[in-house]
Amino acid sequence: MIERYTRPEMGHIWSEQNKFQQWLEVELAASEALAERGQVPAGAAALLRQHAGFSVDRINEIEKEVRHDVIAFTTSVAEAMKAAGHPEASRWLHFGLTSNDVVDTAQALQLQASARLILAGLDKFIATLRRRAVEFKHTIAIGRTHGVHAEPITFGLKIALWYDEAVRARRRVEAASEDLRYGKLSGAVGTLAHLTADAEEAICEKLGLQAAPIASQVLARDRHAAFVSALALACALCEKCALEVRHLQRTEVREAEEPFAAGQKGSSAMPHKRNPVVSEQICGLARVVRANVQAAFEDVALWHERDISHSSVERVILPDSCILTDYLLAKTDWLIGNMRVNPERMKRNLESTKGLVFSGQLLLDLAAAGMLREQAYKVVQGEAMKAWHEEADFRAAMEAHPDVRAHLTAEQIAWAFSVERQLKNVDAIFHRVFGEIEG
Repeated sequence: MIERYTRPEMGHIWSEQNKFQQWLEVELAASEALAERGQVPAGAAALLRQHAGFSVDRINEIEKEVRHDVIAFTTSVAEAMKAAGHPEASRWLHFGLTSNDVVDTAQALQLQASARLILAGLDKFIATLRRRAVEFKHTIAIGRTHGVHAEPITFGLKIALWYDEAVRARRRVEAASEDLRYGKLSGAVGTLAHLTADAEEAICEKLGLQAAPIASQVLARDRHAAFVSALALACALCEKCALEVRHLQRTEVREAEEPFAAGQKGSSAMPHKRNPVVSEQICGLARVVRANVQAAFEDVALWHERDISHSSVERVILPDSCILTDYLLAKTDWLIGNMRVNPERMKRNLESTKGLVFSGQLLLDLAAAGMLREQAYKVVQGEAMKAWHEEADFRAAMEAHPDVRAHLTAEQIAWAFSVERQLKNVDAIFHRVFGEIEG
């Protein structure tokens, strides 16, 4: 399933070839750092850097026999050193390390590479949201609560809300990825029994990581759980955007829709259909990443200094979460960037209830003019419910109502039904979200 949704760059990060390459990078960094401290012969470290290699097929073959992936890997590297004519140098490979020193530290490198792609995807998405928010800054639409018409908004405000959330999503992913910029080479129970603290720090520095202040045999998994949570929140935003497009594309609404390509078919049985299939896919796949959060949290608690109950889980949830987040960001960016918007339909929908959506402003104006709020509510709601059931003209009813006319002039009533009045603070909101912008 992963390959179907993988962009080449992200797919490479989580390929078997790259996983073992990162293992090798950790091994070589360790040999070189230890050589600098006189714990490994400098010549051996140099030969390892020059000739060390592996074969994924050979690793898999060896693992079938030894049932241990790291041993299979180091055996494959030793074979490569022997083939290069330097078998003695392989004695210094994996020197002073335990398996998870390599696996956890290398996985940190994979997660950092994944985070860079995801942050780039978020940056692109944020730019798209900003562009479209400004484009529709003053495009008037009806706001809905509980799916029911509420008060006027602009379509740009809807997108600006997504933009604000995307900025937070980026901040979370960046912070969570920084919490994962750690390696550990502190041994079987984290006591640095076979390496010194400064050697561990030097190895991590060569890899662009920090040494974890303390670890067991593994890095604490709260770091990984926080990262998957941050990814899930980014995907939840993708779902939020896609769900709104799905609602707005409904036949009865038709205010916005996802692109429909020439030659695209919506249904095998109904030629008229234009279904929001990409939006639905986004909503579905976001659930997968969200479900992975639970598994990531389950990985936090391990027996004593380590068991392997987290290992099999992470082989699924970390690649899948990174790949799907990258995919969903790209798909949602495409969706919003190319979304078709229908301002005329928005205007018709806003006006379809003949002024009902201004009932709140009229209530406030009547109270300000001297009518008791309870009485004003009774008058406005009574006519509103009548207009709702009879599809009557609410504004006309209010203009003719004696209690309303007793408190408000014709000009004041008109002002209560002014959409410009309702949206007078759009510029102020945009300034708070975006700062100084044109348009």
